Amino acid sequence: MTTDYAKARRLLARRDPVLRDLIREHGPCGLAAAQHTDPFRALVSAIISQQLSTRAAATIKRRLEALAGAALTPARVASIDDEALRAVGLSRQKISYLRDLCGRVATGELALDALQDMHDEAVVTSLTSVKGIGRWTAEMFLMFRLHRPDVLPVGDLGIVKAVQRAYGMRKMPTPERLTKLGEQWRPYRSVACWYLWASLDNKP
Repeated sequence: MTTDYAKARRLLARRDPVLRDLIREHGPCGLAAAQHTDPFRALVSAIISQQLSTRAAATIKRRLEALAGAALTPARVASIDDEALRAVGLSRQKISYLRDLCGRVATGELALDALQDMHDEAVVTSLTSVKGIGRWTAEMFLMFRLHRPDVLPVGDLGIVKAVQRAYGMRKMPTPERLTKLGEQWRPYRSVACWYLWASLDNKP
């Protein structure tokens, strides 16, 4: 199901004057242009990117893709030995995460093709069963890979800071306060988040 971003902007602007001003400032929602990628590649990228700068993560991804050859698939990654994976810049911990991901895909425990048809919380449950994938990563997958319109990642520091600044709060909002604030954004909380990130001139 394709999100009607124009409708989402109208609804958010009508319900929330703070978001209305951000929408006027930043224009069309960029979620519409976010790239759909292969789910396995997206998860590999998420694991590699943990606690690394964008540049460092991109270098390791390029090296891994070169090592894997024509296709970055679970079977191909699983066939590469630890020493070769360490040589491209992966830590032992991240190698264990990739092994767990490949193993779960191979056994069918994690059915990547089925994620598209699952409810949001079911996707989160499936993905967080993999070592090294937490709720935040699963929520980013929902927003930017599956284009789900109503995700609110209350643990995202960018969203917390953006809400504090945009709404003039003295303290950073708690997850509970964010959840309560986000009720008025349903069913387009993902769209609201994009504008909040944009207000920081930031990407998630």
